[in-house]
Amino acid sequence: MQSLLKEEYFSILLFLIVAIVLSLVIFGLSYLLSVQNPDTEKLSAYECGFDPYEDARHTFDVRFYLIAILFMVFDIEAMFLFPWASSLSNISSLGFWTMVDFIIELGVGFIYAWQIGALEWE
Repeated sequence: MQSLLKEEYFSILLFLIVAIVLSLVIFGLSYLLSVQNPDTEKLSAYECGFDPYEDARHTFDVRFYLIAILFMVFDIEAMFLFPWASSLSNISSLGFWTMVDFIIELGVGFIYAWQIGALEWE
């Protein structure tokens, strides 16, 4: 039992050790070798539109959270659809109709989000 455990999981342990060491080396070298010369343009607001050094109690617009939640919902939908589509010939009718129900519910949610204007950026 002990030798089987070592035989099965030694390669995973070795892979994790190599991955951790390699990531630490890459991170450390990129920090040490990069030129640290920030100017006002680099420190300006880029995508979100807020200045990076404001008061921590600054409120964000709820649309940022709404777009993030919608992105997660449809990302999870894609995550479920790819394995389902690849194993479609091997699943039972219950698995097929369960996924069809899932797609319909997501479609109803998408139509609702579209109707209330959640996908429009003003």
